[in-house]
Amino acid sequence: MLVQGKKAGIDRFIVQSVATTPKQVNSINNFVAEQVEFSGGKLIGLGTLHQDSLDMISDVKNIVSLGLKGIKLHPEIQGFKIDEKRYYLIYELACKYNLPILMHTGDKRYDNSNPNRLTKVLKDFPDLTLIGAHFGGWSIYEQASLELYGFKNLYVDCSSSFYCLTDEQITEIINRYGYDKVLFGTDYPMWSPEKELNRFFSLPVSDEGRKKILSENCKKVFKFE
Repeated sequence: MLVQGKKAGIDRFIVQSVATTPKQVNSINNFVAEQVEFSGGKLIGLGTLHQDSLDMISDVKNIVSLGLKGIKLHPEIQGFKIDEKRYYLIYELACKYNLPILMHTGDKRYDNSNPNRLTKVLKDFPDLTLIGAHFGGWSIYEQASLELYGFKNLYVDCSSSFYCLTDEQITEIINRYGYDKVLFGTDYPMWSPEKELNRFFSLPVSDEGRKKILSENCKKVFKFE
């Protein structure tokens, strides 16, 4: 990743993984924290949680103690509907410890994290900072942007989106959310950082917008310099 980043001119990456069982949570989080330490400041790490954890509070406290900057969830892989009340402890703890959540959102094949469910979470937790990956709705990008834009506590990233959208569609979605609400992402190793960055630079985004999307918004959300 760092080799690919250097080639593309990317200085830092946000990195994370996903726990598919509760037992994986601590080992994944410890591993991510180790890689962050070894990277010499080039990696910014997020922790993961599992919705069926037997001690969610301890898992979150471990994320904080490791110095990780947020929480990664993938409702499709982990298999849970994000607006079910039994999972609200995750959001309560994220708010309590001021941890933003980066969440895979959207999938036209399933209904775990589609805009109707995400909207409910955003309304129920106005103090939660949530980043909806894939423009807020993978495979339903435009529908998601129409339903989700305007939430003050929502950001989106553009990962795994460019491959199936036209320049016009991408630009329209970015403009709908606003430059202050979009983070650049690559979903590496799914996609080449260099190619994704080149595609982004080909879009009619202002210099100010590029600075926000490529750097400033990420620093603001995850609180690092």
